[in-house]
Amino acid sequence: MDNPERPRILRGMEQKTDILIVGGGLNGPALALALAQTGHSVTVIDALAETVRKNAAFDGRAYALALASQRLLDAIGVWERVAEHAQPMLEIKVTDGHAGAGPSPFFMHFDHAEIEEGPMGYMVEDRHLRRAFLDALAEEKGITQINGRTVVAQEADATGVTLTLDDGSTVTGGLLVGCDGRRSGTAARAGIKRTGWDYGQTALVCAIEHDLPHHGIAHQFFMPPGPLAILPLTGNRSSIVWSERTEAALRINALPEAEYLQVLRPRFGDFLGDIRLQGDRFTYPLSLTIANSFIGDRMALVGDAAHGMHPIAGQGLNAGLRDVGALAEVLTLAGRRGEDIGSVLVLERYQEWRRFDTAALAMATDVFNKLFSNDNPLLRMGRDIGMGIVGSLPGLRRGFVREAAGLTGDLPKLLQGRSI
Repeated sequence: MDNPERPRILRGMEQKTDILIVGGGLNGPALALALAQTGHSVTVIDALAETVRKNAAFDGRAYALALASQRLLDAIGVWERVAEHAQPMLEIKVTDGHAGAGPSPFFMHFDHAEIEEGPMGYMVEDRHLRRAFLDALAEEKGITQINGRTVVAQEADATGVTLTLDDGSTVTGGLLVGCDGRRSGTAARAGIKRTGWDYGQTALVCAIEHDLPHHGIAHQFFMPPGPLAILPLTGNRSSIVWSERTEAALRINALPEAEYLQVLRPRFGDFLGDIRLQGDRFTYPLSLTIANSFIGDRMALVGDAAHGMHPIAGQGLNAGLRDVGALAEVLTLAGRRGEDIGSVLVLERYQEWRRFDTAALAMATDVFNKLFSNDNPLLRMGRDIGMGIVGSLPGLRRGFVREAAGLTGDLPKLLQGRSI
């Protein structure tokens, strides 16, 4: 008899399921829960061992979840597991300037009080979110987990998809979903190419503790080398996502802690008092990469496997969760109508729903990054005037607040907080 507190781990035999999901990060488990809760059998294949994900300690990483994403997590039963660890984002302040010189007098200030729905979003640490997903997966009877295994081959035919794992076992399903990141093996094996470019920037990511309270305010400070995001965590702590030219970023990250802080302090300022590092430091090269197709033969791509963009607007995970909501809705409604959920006609509905929205968001972040990550005086004047105009017009401000909360566009039901 299965132990309900442990995931089902199957090896050495062929297994059949409705939907195969490759990738056990965040989007994969979210999609698995959404689909299992509407009656599908789902198998999640994760290259990492379950103990590696579940035993993760605080390492400084965190996610900015838009309000719409929080609603999806609530709808699939995950939010209640992380709510006590979530920090509401009540305001966003956007400024422009140089390190050590202070911000421009022109700025944008967005307050959650300008919309009726609540906070614009929440900050949740990576360790809490991953543990919540693992616990939810283990309790869902419709989900099978295969941990610590990688896919070495995939083959689609008229009736399904067969995956071969690195231990020689195979799993078969009616549909394959790649949630395996920007270097998606699922997409590569399907022959799907990508379009994009490198920004020549690298993000430095860490968490800090500070003397003064942040009051739930997120800050975005644009400097010529790249933006600095200061995102509130619970307590007197904040998550830092700090973009620099790649050569400088790698040099900074290699510094001892005291010298690293010496470089950060003039960029950060003293508005939160003295700062101290918490947890580990990371670097991530920044690029734009979009799959030329979000679907293939009995296959769909979700999250970074479909699109990776600059973190300038903090929309990476939020865009992925929109994919999750859209695909879960398309597949569930098709299944209720008796359609083959792996057919191209069904999968085209998902691609049509998400591709334009994703491309528009990717281009917007690309343009925004290029507009602000430079020291051209004419561009500086134009963007400062633009920020001043947006900041002074209530209608425009409200539109930006709703965009930040993820409440615009054609929202899937789960992101509206509704069941499918």
